[in-house]
Amino acid sequence: MIFLIIIGMSLVTMIPRMVPAFIVDRLQFRDWINRWLAAIPFAALGALIFPGIMAVKPNEPHIGLLGGLVAVGLSLLGLNIIFVVLGAIAAVFFLSI
Repeated sequence: MIFLIIIGMSLVTMIPRMVPAFIVDRLQFRDWINRWLAAIPFAALGALIFPGIMAVKPNEPHIGLLGGLVAVGLSLLGLNIIFVVLGAIAAVFFLSI
């Protein structure tokens, strides 16, 4: 019985993920829809990162915002992601002292 429950749960999660992948590959969208769909990962990433930036120090959200700005600045300079993360960490550390 437990094995059937596990199989059923895996099908319930697998089918809604696989069906759109097969359908979307066969559809032709207009250019503006493709541009809009291409922006979704960046919007989702921002929605995941921004609350964490604001919660670095609960009573001092400006420290997290400044650390985020340092990360944006370093990434605009074209630095490797490791240096961007380390720079943001260092900025938050020195601002917290």
